[in-house]
Amino acid sequence: MTGTDTRRVLALWCPDWPAVAAAAATGTGAETPVAVLHAGRVRACSRSARTQGVRRGMRKRQAQSLCPDLAVHDADEARDGRLFDPLVAAVTDMVPTTEVLRPGLLASAANRAAKAVGGETALAERLVDAVAAEGVAARVGVADELFTAVLAARSGHAVAPGGDAEYLAGRPITDLVVEPALTGPGRDDLVDLLWRLGIRTLGAFARLDSADVASRFSADAVTAHRLSRGMAGRRPSRAPVPDALAVEHRCDPPIDRIDAAAFLGRRLAQDLHERLAAASLACTRLTIRAVTERGQEHARTWRCAEPLTPEATADRIRWQLEGWLSGTGATQGPDSPVTRLILEPVEVVDPGALTYALSGAGLPAVRGDGLDGRARRALVRVQGLLGGEAVRVPIPSGGRGPAERVALVAFGDEPVAPRDPAAAWPDRVARPVPSLLTQVGAELTDVDGIAVTVDDRGAFSSPPAHVRVGSRTHRLRWWAGPWPSAPGSARAQVLVDDSRALLLCCRDGVWTVEGIYE
Repeated sequence: MTGTDTRRVLALWCPDWPAVAAAAATGTGAETPVAVLHAGRVRACSRSARTQGVRRGMRKRQAQSLCPDLAVHDADEARDGRLFDPLVAAVTDMVPTTEVLRPGLLASAANRAAKAVGGETALAERLVDAVAAEGVAARVGVADELFTAVLAARSGHAVAPGGDAEYLAGRPITDLVVEPALTGPGRDDLVDLLWRLGIRTLGAFARLDSADVASRFSADAVTAHRLSRGMAGRRPSRAPVPDALAVEHRCDPPIDRIDAAAFLGRRLAQDLHERLAAASLACTRLTIRAVTERGQEHARTWRCAEPLTPEATADRIRWQLEGWLSGTGATQGPDSPVTRLILEPVEVVDPGALTYALSGAGLPAVRGDGLDGRARRALVRVQGLLGGEAVRVPIPSGGRGPAERVALVAFGDEPVAPRDPAAAWPDRVARPVPSLLTQVGAELTDVDGIAVTVDDRGAFSSPPAHVRVGSRTHRLRWWAGPWPSAPGSARAQVLVDDSRALLLCCRDGVWTVEGIYE
């Protein structure tokens, strides 16, 4: 520790956190290879899985072929946030001013805490030991700026005061996208463009003139250029945060259940963002406080690279309260039910300073649901009257039949499909799909009135001539198929005498109308 007054930032990083959290939640042994999947691809994997060739971005089948013992889990941000809270509590005991960038990564001002324990090295060792007591490996990095500290944490380095630019100069340009919590919209495209221009290191990018970068690249490129020079990234608003933006709710009745806290969090998140919108501001740092009947307080500060959306805010409320209410590890549960929830914006910016592509990529919308603010407020109000599961929205899913390719999730929840829509689904119904989905019983017969089924070879037992749907029998004008689907089932298309086309499905000899083409 030097005698300089330079502000120092400490970052603590837990490698492969989604895989670590998945293993902890399922009781998987430390030596078992673990992979976390999203949309059929590896999002994170454990060190033991990497030693056998598993890498991020691999398809599930390829990863399992390289590592037959691979334990596979679905991505779950709620699980990651809930299990990270005990580690945040352990760090906060020594460094009170802690900010969570994402589950698995947090940052804090290091000056005062380092002086109290004898220097930055001693502080880093104590923090690593505190996290290790929770059964998790961690690395700590210290630097003058947050971006440098986060990169240094991946190697466990302490960058000398004033040495950020020198430390970054030799690092690859891809480090601009290595940490999603500090990556703005369009950053991947920027890095790809810089690479094609022959700019392979952060130092080479830093040597470009700032005016040239501002005139020829996006607004996020200006932020990235500042980061590569060892400077602060996006500048916060110079105006003080208006007191009227804070949202405080008194819970009546008090909350002691996770589902009730999550539901209330969605309402408060919507209230907060309505106030932000009215003030023409966006929030990039948010403190969430929960107070119990006996006065115990639980607070966390969350930092984001992009402005928080209502859904992102609700997620962070749920992660924080779920970790606290469960009372695992270093996180001691509340001493009584929660009576107050407070959302306090810490850093706000002018939304006009956050430029997005004209295509809408990166625009802080509500997970692409296509709804405007009034529609969202109406749906949230219905949820308040009837419950969170009463309002469900469709999302694309994977499957062979048309009904299987649509899944319903509660409005506001993470739109995670039960089956990967991007995966290969052999024998799935070809486009166009039916415009109306049904599940109505049917009977397919031949010219003699004998029931038509699908034999073991996947063919009709006899040529179909009529189909009975409900109380009406229709003559077939045309038919196609059958096409085998899942084991024991097949599908066929028929055109009936009233000019409607039907999609029929046979399962175990029983026909149903799955859809109507209009």
